[in-house]
Amino acid sequence: MKNPLLKTALLMLGVAALGFGARAQTAPAAETWTKKKAEKWFKKREWANGLKLNVQESIDKVEFAKQYHANKAVWDKAFAYFRDTNLDQLTPGKYPVDGENVTAAVTENPTKDYDKTNWESHRKYIDMQYVVQGAEKIGVVPLDKATVTKPYDEARDVANYSADGKLYEAKPGTIYIFFPQDVHRPNIKVDGVEKDKKLVLKVRVAS
Repeated sequence: MKNPLLKTALLMLGVAALGFGARAQTAPAAETWTKKKAEKWFKKREWANGLKLNVQESIDKVEFAKQYHANKAVWDKAFAYFRDTNLDQLTPGKYPVDGENVTAAVTENPTKDYDKTNWESHRKYIDMQYVVQGAEKIGVVPLDKATVTKPYDEARDVANYSADGKLYEAKPGTIYIFFPQDVHRPNIKVDGVEKDKKLVLKVRVAS
């Protein structure tokens, strides 16, 4: 090459390209969550930050790990609310936790016969449902095993379904967490228990 300036410029571009390639190779990859890895992370309970309550084992642990690490500050505020609030003394109503990222609602109502309740799911928010006093049954089934009966209402962030899912008895001590792919049916009556007091935290889905 006869032009020494052009030769020098091309050499510098080559060195820069090599440097960029090296940086690209060493950049951290996005977290990949396998079932085994998510199970291990779940059992370590680092997400709890000192919270003594349990999260129900049926939770989709892979989705939990993904959502938590995509939105850690928000989830930490949600779990801190459970940890630092005297839930027994909360009166029914809505409570701010973290702007539009996390909101809390407390209800104290009679539970219902199964046929008076509905299967539902949400897209914008994840449900953290906790029975403070009393008990109720909560059903859960994967979204792909449910049939839509009422299309998604964006204003209310809810769709309804017909389905046949597993029922759990929710009592104080255990939080149930439902992601958008978890169709759930709360507020079902337990024999001998007429009502319950319940806290529901809505956590914004990480985009």
